[in-house]
Amino acid sequence: MSRLPSTRGSSSGAAGRSAAAQRRPGVMVQSAKSDIYVAMLGVSLAAILIATILMTVIFASYGWSTKISQANHAPAVTRLA
Repeated sequence: MSRLPSTRGSSSGAAGRSAAAQRRPGVMVQSAKSDIYVAMLGVSLAAILIATILMTVIFASYGWSTKISQANHAPAVTRLA
């Protein structure tokens, strides 16, 4: 939103105000528009959030334990002959 230029000190009255409202000094810059890449960023953000929530639920099902309790099992020896 750009402001209209000040009409203070103008002696032309209402006609000067309408002309000042029609022309705006400066460079006109187009506003950014969403495209397919912005939509893809939104989809990837949603996927990351869903994955984080699901990983938290799965990690909570293990009781927030990070210790490995049964990793010291000896491998079973089998004979192939």
